[in-house]
Amino acid sequence: QPPAILPAISKMTSTTQGYAAHAKDTPLVPFTFERRAPLPTDVSIDILFSGICHSDIHTARSEWAGTTYPCVPGHEIVGRVSHVGDKVTKYKVGDTVGVGCMVGSCHACDACSKDLEQYCSKSVFTYNSQQHGENTKGGYSKHIVVDESFVVRIPSNLPLDACAPLLCAGITVYSPLAHWKVSAGQRVGIVGLGGLGHMAVKIAKAMGAEVTVFSTSANKVESALKLGATSVVISKDKNALAAVAGKFDVILDTVSQDHDLLFDQLKIDGLYIVVGIPETPYTLPAGRLIFGRRSLAGSLIGGIKETQDMLDFCSKHNIISDIELVKADYINTAYERVLKSDVKYRFVIDASTF
Repeated sequence: QPPAILPAISKMTSTTQGYAAHAKDTPLVPFTFERRAPLPTDVSIDILFSGICHSDIHTARSEWAGTTYPCVPGHEIVGRVSHVGDKVTKYKVGDTVGVGCMVGSCHACDACSKDLEQYCSKSVFTYNSQQHGENTKGGYSKHIVVDESFVVRIPSNLPLDACAPLLCAGITVYSPLAHWKVSAGQRVGIVGLGGLGHMAVKIAKAMGAEVTVFSTSANKVESALKLGATSVVISKDKNALAAVAGKFDVILDTVSQDHDLLFDQLKIDGLYIVVGIPETPYTLPAGRLIFGRRSLAGSLIGGIKETQDMLDFCSKHNIISDIELVKADYINTAYERVLKSDVKYRFVIDASTF
């Protein structure tokens, strides 16, 4: 845009189209709404692709409680910059960028000072959160306005649609694997082979680890091996579990349904990392931790700097998500298929269809 009209644009709200849930028990439907006026440090983004995360379903259906309606989900966003505020320094019009799970934080606390904005007590989530006096609305739409400090750059060598899930699924598994320094020579177990699990297999393998997938489904063995796993253990098989007892340095558990934690499969001083949140709290088997000096840890997505590190890592190793690209009118069907684990491994919405 000509510089002379940018100040006028920056004072204007913008109308956009998307899909929204209006109640916990009704389907998502087309929805027209206003995006806030861009501030001087804001970037306006024309959305190209938006991933579907299980968290979207939990929130749209108020399964985690506290949903404000109408709710526009979506926090796996890839798009192109259409406008920048006059104080934006990191991006320019035309840049290909991403937005993940957060769009704001306090910038002043200990977590923020360490680039761990996801642990800020005042973090603002991309949807169903409060910012600038309104409820945030996510990536199931054609357009979004975000402060530049919560925008990341998408590598040019990766397909944009398959990059979208990296903004949540990718960073959720990359962050703990990087933080606890998974490396060559280690044996890493990945529990679950869904949207998170399949990314964890790829990333852990690229870090040099020997990867084993734990799954309840025998029909996932071939897929796990194609993704880079060395072996697969059917976790319903007690004999199969016993055969790998005490074998793993790290186990990353991506499952968000109720299940038993596989502590016995850890070595002495082994680490069990949880990134899924089942509806029912875990029962902690203290003895299985104590008699092995094992550790239990949790991890939440990742900070903005780490998200960029993850994208650069994926660029270097040519890692993307395995996706099924869908139109907006397929969202409700996609939700039902996610609940049935009937997708390999992530749905991505073509935002041109909103």
